[in-house]
Amino acid sequence: MAGATRYALDEAAASLWRGWRAGILSTATIAVALFVLGGFLIATANLERLGDQWNRTAEMSVFLKDDISAGDRGAVEQAVAPGPAIAAREFVSKADALARFKQTFSSAATAIDPGDNPLPASFEVRLTPDARDVDSLAATLRGMPGVADVQFDRQWLARMSSAIRAVRGVGFVLGTLLTVAAGLTVANVVRLALHARRDELDIMQLVGAPDAYVRGPFVVEGILQGGLGAVLALIALAVAFATVRSSYLAPLATAVNLSSVQFLRWELCGLLVLGGMAVGCLGGLVAAWRS
Repeated sequence: MAGATRYALDEAAASLWRGWRAGILSTATIAVALFVLGGFLIATANLERLGDQWNRTAEMSVFLKDDISAGDRGAVEQAVAPGPAIAAREFVSKADALARFKQTFSSAATAIDPGDNPLPASFEVRLTPDARDVDSLAATLRGMPGVADVQFDRQWLARMSSAIRAVRGVGFVLGTLLTVAAGLTVANVVRLALHARRDELDIMQLVGAPDAYVRGPFVVEGILQGGLGAVLALIALAVAFATVRSSYLAPLATAVNLSSVQFLRWELCGLLVLGGMAVGCLGGLVAAWRS
């Protein structure tokens, strides 16, 4: 068995060297397929991680009308008192809101007339991670006298979760199609190598050589192409991830926790390599046993 394996590896490496142009094509096809699939995995995993963090720190902003009465304000304050769904609340006056705006948007602060503050006072409500019936609470607050508007973080978080599921579905379908295409490309490349050695293989079969020696090298050739394509895809993914993280996400560090933006786990990297080898193996098997 060891002799057959070594023979298959030697012959597969020699075949790849002889047909390096076709080998590059099939390897690149697998690399592109796994790069696309891995890119979608990185994007969805990080978006889900960030979504979970934002969900745990979700806030509700209750904006008050300028002419709200003391009684109405007290009723709103009572409605957002800490409880099962509310972890904490903070009142932000009009002056505090203006100061925050000037600190955050210093370039646009000069456009606001100091004597005419257009920003409303508000209650910033931090919700508990397991808060329930928050939508009904937001609807109740919107209907209270003196409340101008209610903004709820989890509304757009829910939309983001739906978008993540859609992206994952698109990535799965696209990755599957590209993987099938990669398998067919490997099968065609292996079939070309097999036909180039048809006379030699016929002689080996006539003298009774086992299939491990006759067709085994072509299966191993497909496995090598798949494994090499997967490694190239991981290298390209790592370079692209580092570039995007440093060039595009670093300026958003105040809004995005960069420590949460991570590359694929080692387990997923290993699965991608094994998946590439499996695709190559399947292509080699199809080519070897149908020729």
